[in-house]
Amino acid sequence: MASGRFVIIDDDRLTAGHARAVLERAGYEVSVFASSIEGLEAVRRDRPDAVLTDVMMPEMDGMELTQKLREDSSFDEMRIFVFSGKAFEYDRARAMELGADAYILKPIKADSFLKTVERVLSDRIAVKFWGVRGTLPKPGPDSLKYGGNTSCVTLSFPRGQFFIFDAGSGIREVGSSLMAEGKTRSEGKIFISHPHWDHINALPFFAPLFIPGNDYEVLGPMHGSMGIEKLVSEQMSGAYFPITVREFGARVTYRDLREGEYDVSGIPVKTMLLSHPGYCLGYRVDYAGRSFCYITDNEMFLPESDYHAPDYMQNLADFVRGTDMLVTDTTYTDDEYRSKIGWGHSCLSQVVELACQADVKGLYLFHHDPDQNDAAIDAKLEAAQRMLSERGSPVACYAPAEAETILV
Repeated sequence: MASGRFVIIDDDRLTAGHARAVLERAGYEVSVFASSIEGLEAVRRDRPDAVLTDVMMPEMDGMELTQKLREDSSFDEMRIFVFSGKAFEYDRARAMELGADAYILKPIKADSFLKTVERVLSDRIAVKFWGVRGTLPKPGPDSLKYGGNTSCVTLSFPRGQFFIFDAGSGIREVGSSLMAEGKTRSEGKIFISHPHWDHINALPFFAPLFIPGNDYEVLGPMHGSMGIEKLVSEQMSGAYFPITVREFGARVTYRDLREGEYDVSGIPVKTMLLSHPGYCLGYRVDYAGRSFCYITDNEMFLPESDYHAPDYMQNLADFVRGTDMLVTDTTYTDDEYRSKIGWGHSCLSQVVELACQADVKGLYLFHHDPDQNDAAIDAKLEAAQRMLSERGSPVACYAPAEAETILV
């Protein structure tokens, strides 16, 4: 059972009663106030874990109440949920801007309402893998365990921000999942590591881009004079694809990224140029004392190689240092790598070396070669875990499967 104290401030007795019943069944302690003035006094006196307030109320509306609470730093840890029958984007954006943690439409639906509450209170990032393969999809019976889709990982944040990393074939499933939720609109950020086929060519199959009212920003590195907008539009030009970007119904914007630090939807994002042909960016996302690093594609040359660059390796280790999740290019075994040197991808021993040097907490093997079946990936994981054990390393190592979700 859950635990925690809620104050509901809503003159709509039906909604307040329904919300109270849902929360109490889940194990929460709940107080209800029809008066916003009395409710605010109770919040200041009792200091609950969370407040649920309606937007439209006499005396003081939910927007003003939210603003007053957020102006008091002693309530920084308290979660605020705003109820409303107003489905307008302006009202949702205004509530979030003033400091609400979630905007919930009336009439509330018990299951989705409780999921929203629990997501916000847990304050954890949901990292989901939609494609873990590299180069090209691998359908068939020998890829059932890990899946056959190419690179795509999503991050869902407690306050609703939604990040997508790469547009390999897995992004089609992301779109299908969002469409199945039946929301009136969706929005998010699509980070492209680089424009090689397996990281960008499924973008036209991301259905939400064709829905009016949706809002997506595509972010990624320039290639020479070609910005990310042109890179996307060129691969959807008539010579290569029957549908062009002019068919997008959503509001789609673009942002060129370089190596540096950015604020994306209020979340710090760092980028680093990786060792791969052309311009390829690795990403680090920091949130509430936790971090996620997405490092693909990336070749770490062996120490005996003429191409080994100690300065680059040190910079990379510093970039991912201490991260909770290092999702990184582990395309080859060491034996496979001998014939693939200079192809822009890493072998297992160098990935393990990086994880140990950078003191990462969790190492997630990613971007598997299409010649590797499920058994080969199992063997690669076992080899990595053995290497870590022999070093006495505390790093935990995983090979995430398609559709797997990790909470950070």
